[in-house]
Amino acid sequence: MARSKAKPAEQEQLPALNGEVLTATQNAMAATLASHSDERDLLNQLLGQAQMAGAFEEFSRTVRTSKLAYVKENKLYKAIAGKKTPNGSELSGTWEEFCSMLGISVDKADMDITNLRAFGEEALESMSRMGIGYREMRQYRRLPDDQKAALIEVAQTGDKEAFVDLAEEIIAKHAKEKQELTQRLDDVNADYEAQSEVMAKKTDDLDKTRQELEKLRKRIQALPASEAVSELRLETTAVAFEAEAKIRGALREGFSKLAELGSAGGDDQRVFAAGLIRQLEITLAEVRSEFHLPAELDGTPAWMGQD
Repeated sequence: MARSKAKPAEQEQLPALNGEVLTATQNAMAATLASHSDERDLLNQLLGQAQMAGAFEEFSRTVRTSKLAYVKENKLYKAIAGKKTPNGSELSGTWEEFCSMLGISVDKADMDITNLRAFGEEALESMSRMGIGYREMRQYRRLPDDQKAALIEVAQTGDKEAFVDLAEEIIAKHAKEKQELTQRLDDVNADYEAQSEVMAKKTDDLDKTRQELEKLRKRIQALPASEAVSELRLETTAVAFEAEAKIRGALREGFSKLAELGSAGGDDQRVFAAGLIRQLEITLAEVRSEFHLPAELDGTPAWMGQD
């Protein structure tokens, strides 16, 4: 069969046409390589899927969220800077603008990313199929790590009934523990307030005592030496008498009760009581040594016979 020969005019146009096609193709490939990195491809893919009617909704929550997380973590949304919105305004390349172009709110996108990081892709996909909502996931995220790990493990099996039962059990246990901790905190706060009141009273009493001592000091400084000695003897005698009264009264009463309780419970409290007495003896010995006081007295001290 004879081949048809091209006319001379057509033969002259073919090289030129082929050259134009080749040049156009090369230019298109160069432009594509220059303007489309992997990140830009991902952005264009997401935007294209969002713009197609219903195409983006066909994504599973996990696949969509993993892509969103990648875009946000690597700040790829900045690549939309300079693009035009349908109303003609120019985008500046923010995360909010990117979410808006996809037709989702920033809060929803961030919440999905948070859930993905907390539960992992497999568990999140399974919980999504079970119909677990944002409110429940927020509760699960607040659980201790061991309890959350147990939930994730059951979620990965896809057994909704087992997951719901375990979740209810863990939530109830967590609520009980939280209530007990709250009660303990309330008790501690109550104790702290009571102690604060006691300390405030002691501080007030101490301030009053300091004021009285300051008044006494000024009064003694204004007295002649003989009268000042008499005043000081009266004051120190009163302090010694008060200490002796507490030892003979409150301390003896405490020892008596300890002895009774110790006998009833078979617990000997004498070592404890002896330790307190020993401490008092050490304190008195230190005072005696500091002021070089005699250990034995002949007869009745002169001050005991004075009014």
